[in-house]
Order: sequence, then C-alpha cells, then structure tokens
Amino acid sequence: MWLDPSGHSGFEIQASQASNDFAIPVSPDIATCHDCLREIFNPCNRRYLYPFTNCTNCGPRFTIVECMPYDRPNTSMKSFPMCPACRAEYENPQDRRFHAQPNACPVCGPRLEIWDRLGNPLSSASPLSDGVRALREGLVVAVKGLGGFHLMVDACNEPAIQKLRRIKNREEKPFALMFPNLDMVKASCLVSPIEEQRLASPEAPIVLLPRLRGDDHLAPAVAPGNPFLGVMLPYTPLHHLLLAEMRRPVVATSGNLSDETICTDEFEAAQRLGGFTDFFLVHNRPIVRPVDDSIVRLIAGREMVLRRARGYAPLPVSVPGSTGTPNVLAVGAHKKNTVAVAKGPEVFLSQHIGDLDTPQSYDAFKNVISDLINVFEVPPQIVVADSHPDYLSTHHARRLAKMGSSLQYHEVQHHLAHVLSCMAENELRPPVLGVAWDGTGYGPDGVIWGGEFFVVNNHGARRFSHFRPFPLPGGERAVREPRRAALGMLFAHFGSRTFRLDYLPTVKAFLPSELVNLESMLKRQFNTPHTTSVGRIFDAVASLSSVCQEMHFEGQAAMKLEFAAAQAAQQSAQHAYEIQLVNPKQNDQPFVLDWGSLLNALLSDIQNGVEAALLAARFHSALVQAILAVSHKAGIERVVLSGGCFQNRLLTEATISTLQGNGFRPYWHQRVPPNDGGISLGQVMGIRSGVQLHIV
Repeated sequence: MWLDPSGHSGFEIQASQASNDFAIPVSPDIATCHDCLREIFNPCNRRYLYPFTNCTNCGPRFTIVECMPYDRPNTSMKSFPMCPACRAEYENPQDRRFHAQPNACPVCGPRLEIWDRLGNPLSSASPLSDGVRALREGLVVAVKGLGGFHLMVDACNEPAIQKLRRIKNREEKPFALMFPNLDMVKASCLVSPIEEQRLASPEAPIVLLPRLRGDDHLAPAVAPGNPFLGVMLPYTPLHHLLLAEMRRPVVATSGNLSDETICTDEFEAAQRLGGFTDFFLVHNRPIVRPVDDSIVRLIAGREMVLRRARGYAPLPVSVPGSTGTPNVLAVGAHKKNTVAVAKGPEVFLSQHIGDLDTPQSYDAFKNVISDLINVFEVPPQIVVADSHPDYLSTHHARRLAKMGSSLQYHEVQHHLAHVLSCMAENELRPPVLGVAWDGTGYGPDGVIWGGEFFVVNNHGARRFSHFRPFPLPGGERAVREPRRAALGMLFAHFGSRTFRLDYLPTVKAFLPSELVNLESMLKRQFNTPHTTSVGRIFDAVASLSSVCQEMHFEGQAAMKLEFAAAQAAQQSAQHAYEIQLVNPKQNDQPFVLDWGSLLNALLSDIQNGVEAALLAARFHSALVQAILAVSHKAGIERVVLSGGCFQNRLLTEATISTLQGNGFRPYWHQRVPPNDGGISLGQVMGIRSGVQLHIV
C-alpha cells in the first residue's frame, strides 16, 4: 500500500484507546503456507495428501468464523473434535499450530466425497482422483472450496469449455484459470516480478496477465478475443492436490448459474447445479459465508484490486480522527455491490456481493448486512445509501430506517462517493480535484452522470466540469448496445442528418426499419435519457470504429477499445483528438467538455480509412488531455481518479504520467476497487467527513 509521507520524525507506541470505540477485526482467508505445502506432499508426514491442512500462518478465517471472539467453538470447525495429536499441537506455544482454530488431520478433520450429478454420494477410495479423472474426460466438476463452489473443466478441452459456457449462459466473458504452478503460468502469460509476487502472495488473487502470442496450450474458448487471462494459483491444500494430479490448468469459475450467487452448501449446490454438472467434489466443513475470488490488475507498477473478496475482505480501511462518531451502515450501489460498517476509525468492507439483479443476489445482500453487523458487533446508528431512487440497496436502506426509529437515513451522490472512496484509501484531506468516470450513476439534474469532475474542499463539493450530454435511444438497452450510444451521440451533433451517414459502421449495424424507429424515438425524445457518461462515450467510439456493436457482458466494448488502442498507443500522442473545454454561461455553472470536435475528427479518420487501433489510441489520448485541461483550470495540485473507467490500464497509466509530468499529484485506487465495489466506503466517508454535493 502506497501513501504520502505522514511527516512524523520519530517512532512511538501509543496507548490503546477505549475498546468501545473499536470493532474487533477478523482476518481474511489466507493461502496455504510453504510449511503446510511441504507436509501434504511428504509421504512421511501424518498429513500426507490431506486436503484440509492448515496452521496459524494460513488457512480459513473469515469463511468459518460465526461470531467473535475467533475461537474454535465459534467457528464451523466446532463439530470436529481434535484428536490427541492435533490437540497437543493446538495447546503447545512452541508449535506453529498453537491455537490454529481450523487445525485438523485425516483422523479428526473434514473429509472429501464425490457425488454424482444428482447429488448422490458415490463409493470411492479416492474422491479427489475420481474428480481429476472426470476433468480429464472433459466433464464438468463442481468443487467445494474455501468460500464456495467452483465449476471446473479442463482448460485445454475446447468442447468442455463450450459446454460450461452453455451452462453459465456466458457467451464471451473470459473465464478465470487455475494453473498448477508458476512455470505453467509463464508458458502462457507474460509475468512481471510484481505480478509473480501477487500470484504467490497470501491473498492469492486472480491476476490479469498479458497472454503470450502464439500460445496454443489453452483452448480458444477460455477467453475469446481477449489478450489477457485471469490467472490464479492453487490457494488451498485441496486445490494444490487436485492441480498436482491434473498436471494442467483448469477453468475455475464461480459455482453458480448466470446472475445467481455462488453456492456454498453441497446440498444447495446439488439442487441448483444438479443436471448441469457431471460430478460434485465436496467436503463436510461448513462454509459460514460466501466469499468469491479476488481480482487484481497491475496498473502504474502497483496492484489495483478490481474485485475485493477472498484474501482482502473484511480488512478495514482506517479513517483517522473518527473516534467517538456514530456507527454507520453503508449499503453500496446496485452493480458490483459491497456493503460496509464503520465503528470508530475502522471501516469494514464486505466481500464482493455482485449485481443486485435477482432475488438470490438480493437475499445475499441482506444476509451480508446482517452478518457484518453481528460479526463486528456494530449496531448502526446511521444508514447511508446511493441517491439513485430505483436501486434495491437504496430501497432496503429506507426500509431499515423506517423500521428503526433511532436509525438516521442519508444519501450520498454516486460519483461523489467514488471520489471520497479514493480519498479515504489514500488518506487525503481536501482540497482535491476528483475525477469520477464510469458507466452509469444518478444525477440530481435528471441526467445520467458518469463523466464528472468535482472540487472537494472543507466546505463541501461542487461539480466543476462534466462532458456534454447526449441521448441514449432505448435507455437501458443502449447500455448493452454500443451502436445505440453512438447513434445518440451522432444525433445530438448532426440531428436527422445522422441517418444519411450510411458509410458509418454504426448506421450499417441497424436494419432500415430499426433506423426509422430510432429516428422517431430521438426526435420525440421518447425513452431517450441523456448522459454525460464516459463509459457510454467509450461505447460510442467502439461502435463508430467497428470495434463492438453489441455487448455480451458489461464493459466489453470499453475493453475491446483499450486492447485496440494498446496496439497503437505510441503513435497517438502527436495526433490526439481534441475535446474542447467550454466556459460556463454563468460563473456558478460547471465547465463543459464538448466532444463535438473529437467526433468530427473521428469521422474524418474513418472516411480516410484509418485503422481502428489508431482511432482508439487517439481517443484515449484525447481523454487524458481532457483531464489535464480541467486540472489546469481547477488549479488544484492533488487529482483523484475513481470510477470504473479507471480499470482501464492504458487510460489510467497515461493519465498518471501526464499529470505528474505537468506538476500535479495524481492518486488512484489500490486495495479498494475503483468500480462500484468501492461505493460503500465512499458513502461512509460522505457521512464521516460531512462533505456533501452542492447543487447549483
């Protein structure tokens, strides 16, 4: 974790403050340590090939604890009495298993079973070997792991992966891969020293790695059209044993069907996944709460967490100066939801919950809230939500406030929460210029925001600048179809002339009858909400440059545009498109970033046959220059970058470099996601700091 110097010149151990100002932290789950790994592969050790080996340095924590304090009777291991040998280790201060709460061995601990597709236990001398045999035969195996199930198939077997895609209803979104060891990862991916360290770290996240050209080890369906692979190493003894016997990588995707929550209980998994999965490899250690795999990406030489779950949650973010403040519950956003509870200076972020689009995910959201409050013993006095009136999380927060007469209800605007989240992680105080770029967020003026700049000072926050709005024909449908975003942008600039620009890939992407309906919709302003979103601008440019017309998963168009731009990034700096910074008509109004000149230049390049990679690179450079222009206009040294658009490595690194080269100090996310997974932290900070958005 990188922070600015605090200015202290000495070292001191200060006295602890009153305990009622603090919540007792719970450790996240930790990957298998080297000592335990040596034991499970040592034929002379009593834990040889035992898939639930652990010690005080590794193993389950957050996924087994039921309540505090963290003692064995308060965990899901309470039903496994220790044998004399394990008890001796547990009680010996000189042993590395001294008070290791999940301590177990083949005599007294959890055990594996192999079940058929209907959930019937099968007689087996080696359930693990039977599971490996099924994988090698191209079958789908549901494996109960640390925080839930994985659906696994052989990553080298194209038909097996295509079958898994049909099961998950997942046409193109990349699958996560688990490799047996680092050498095999390096045979398929380019791995930097920092990425290697992250792969082998105690957190053991999925790391996004550049794929080597010409790699033919893996099936094409693993990540179609994607130059990156999401890679992890085994992080439990069960995974180590399975992959060591498998001797090649496997797809290890979340054990659920499309839009559902991850399965944690073997009987529930048999009901929800039975008929789709060929075998279940299960164990009898209960999982107290679902925790998915974390995802990280290396940006500007540092780790950026894109999904915060196993290995990271529920580690707190410290907020100095918050002692004695009311307890807060923050319910997060609708997409990539997390929740948070705050007591004193500690803000505890939940594990990744996901999109609240299904009854199962909404139930999981409510369960996590209850769980977080109970585990950390933080009865909330304030509940804070997003200002979007239609978010399920916001509805739930309002209901909680109505049920509890002493529970105060507050809202924090979505994009301000993004900025405050990044400020909290970097321990920044005002003044800052906050840049919040994402796909969608409720704007109090009735416009869908997503291309926002805020000046945050001790008096609050004001919207300093934003992108020129344009319509989205079809509303929510335009979020899934970049061609609609592009058509809306064209119509905002050219009016009805848009529909005569039949040389454009966007116009060609529609049937004539569709264009007639869309023109009528835009002229009548029917179901055409306006947006300032940079995410939708990415979509529009992806459509115009023939990179993507319809998306099969969230963010696909922006990802493809980033990948295209990376091929020509070095050629773009001298030919960046222009985005004009327009002065407000009134002094108290925001500056407007007008994309009109960018659109004109882009269409000119398209007519001249400029390749898509160069179009994409020039667009990225234009966005970087826009941030620089607004930063100069605001005149504030510290610039905070947040929102889902800054998951884009090319955009973020170019912005950081450009700002630093012009005397600014940029700050970005590391351990808290820049996407909506960080919103709950920003909501807490909106209450704790008192920073509210002043609407003009």
